Amino acid sequence: MPTITYSYTRAVNATSPVAETPLAHLRVLEAESIHIMREVAAEFERPALLFSGGKDSIVMVHLALKAFRPAKFPFPLLHIDTGHNFPEAIEFRDELAKKMGERLIVRYVEDSIKSGRATEDPGPSPSRNRAQIPTLLDAIAEFRFDALFGGARRDEEKARAKERIFSFRDDFGQWDPRNQRPELWNLYNGRIRRSGDAGGDGGGEHIRAFPLSNWTELDVWQYIALEKIEIPSIYFSHQRDIVIRNGQICPVSHFFPVRSGETLVRRTVRFRTVGDMTCTAGVESPASTVQDIIDEIAASRTSERGARLDDTVSDAAMEDRKKEGYF
Repeated sequence: MPTITYSYTRAVNATSPVAETPLAHLRVLEAESIHIMREVAAEFERPALLFSGGKDSIVMVHLALKAFRPAKFPFPLLHIDTGHNFPEAIEFRDELAKKMGERLIVRYVEDSIKSGRATEDPGPSPSRNRAQIPTLLDAIAEFRFDALFGGARRDEEKARAKERIFSFRDDFGQWDPRNQRPELWNLYNGRIRRSGDAGGDGGGEHIRAFPLSNWTELDVWQYIALEKIEIPSIYFSHQRDIVIRNGQICPVSHFFPVRSGETLVRRTVRFRTVGDMTCTAGVESPASTVQDIIDEIAASRTSERGARLDDTVSDAAMEDRKKEGYF
């Protein structure tokens, strides 16, 4: 069961004596993220925080606790559940939301597929990554969300690197890198035309806000260590049945069965990023503590998104999905 503490210290100002410590940059990042969260809460009427049970969204929830406790969050948590998630992440998601007493909204890709609103990618191991798009856009329209917090970071992938902290989306949730607002200092332009305003043809414009934009994977793990944040066991070394497919360590499940000619083996692995089981590869690793993971990442020369099979479809796979409305 995740451990939640409701008594927090203030975010440290970069000019304070505490900022002289070796991990002072984490307090600067923390203060920036809290500022962004409070700015969204003040500027928008119906924000929501995308929460999957992955490490980045867990850190965002932790930052939200610092930003808004002892009050309740001024927004719900929202998860677009593909049905192909790692069970460890889903269990953690539910336990954490319950422990905090915060509202969790879940919308299911399976429902969108059954209604004909979405389709799985074809193939023996179909991905539901793109199928999340209509499910997410339907949820935005259903609850009239005008801003969504996302856990994306600019170091993850080249399309992510193009994002502003306030990422403008049009009436249909689409992202155009040429149609983004300048962000000078810490001033963010959240002006949008909401659903129902004159001239709106779709669900209304909205903003995707990314409080962790300037963080790196190493920053996230150092912050997890500093704040003693609980995370799912999937991130730590464990024994799992896998197959080697196209050079990647792929977890076997009823979503991702063994193909003819493949050999099922049991390896000691962990996962740097946690997406669907159908598109997330693991890495062989003995890292069993947060400090082990920090040491491993510090020595790594590959991006964590290198283990996401859905990003290898093409050089612009992520950017193409984002232009359709993806996270």
